[in-house]
Amino acid sequence: MRNSNSKIEIGHGSGGKLTRDLIEKVFLKYLNSEELKPLEDAAYINLKNQHTAITTDSYVVRPLFFPGGNIGKLSICGTVNDLAVSGAKPRYLSIGFILEEGFPIESLEDIVKSISETSKNAGVSIVTGDTKVVEKNKCDGVYINTTGVGEIIKPLSLNNISAGDAVIITGTIGDHGTAIALARNEFDIKAPVVSDCAPLTDLIMPVFEIDGLKWMRDPTRGGVSTVLAELSDITGLGVEIFEAQVPVRDDVRFISDMLGYDPLYLANEGKAIIIASSESADTIVSILKKHPLGKNAAIIGNISSEFRRARLKTTIGGERLLDMLEEDMLPRIC
Repeated sequence: MRNSNSKIEIGHGSGGKLTRDLIEKVFLKYLNSEELKPLEDAAYINLKNQHTAITTDSYVVRPLFFPGGNIGKLSICGTVNDLAVSGAKPRYLSIGFILEEGFPIESLEDIVKSISETSKNAGVSIVTGDTKVVEKNKCDGVYINTTGVGEIIKPLSLNNISAGDAVIITGTIGDHGTAIALARNEFDIKAPVVSDCAPLTDLIMPVFEIDGLKWMRDPTRGGVSTVLAELSDITGLGVEIFEAQVPVRDDVRFISDMLGYDPLYLANEGKAIIIASSESADTIVSILKKHPLGKNAAIIGNISSEFRRARLKTTIGGERLLDMLEEDMLPRIC
């Protein structure tokens, strides 16, 4: 079905022959887990651990293809990472497509191929799915919905956090948001910024063995600041971050300054914020740095009981509060 002239037709969503052809010639060509092959209305899965985590998400990123990934890769990474930072080992995913009439099947196949490669790298199986087609101009090409199921390895909770704990970031921030902004060609800026879109399973799993691990979150929409502001609001504890210790790529910082963005509020799709005891923080950073995705991991701050807000200590010695993002600087980044 790899034909540059082939496009999605309304009939591909009919549930009939065209639907079956699309499933067999595009989806099953790349997504071929044993659980998916029967094409039943539900998949049978085997979870040895009775304690499971489940998450769901939808992806409407614009543009569909961007430096470092596409909507397919993003849909897998986003769902896998939501499970991983919740203390679970991702195991199974469902995936649903909403396709626009006229969308090139060649582009769809590129997206599905990326889904296949990313899910294998993340160690998850896609076990069930769905496809719907809407009329032309009723959808931006492709929307994707996923549900992920994982086995809980280490339960994590905001209730575990206490004053004196360290705040860790697994790498440079703002890469995804910057890459998406440049990919939209709304600014006459050329820079080799690539999205950090990546599954975090292999990076994070070794950290589960450390007793001092308290909590994790992936700072996607709203970035690092929004996650930490929410943490402070829920726990009633203060969070102090040191600007000089936050890893930011030079080109991301430069572009943010040009466009009036703040890297602390830009989206990430391959990073995690980790809260850990001060005694275990250096060990966790050392573990993270052994993995390619964690080479820029750093301790960037701490939890305090002396105040009740999230704040940033700037490089010039000042302070500013970090609030939750009210209006997205870059909508549709995931």
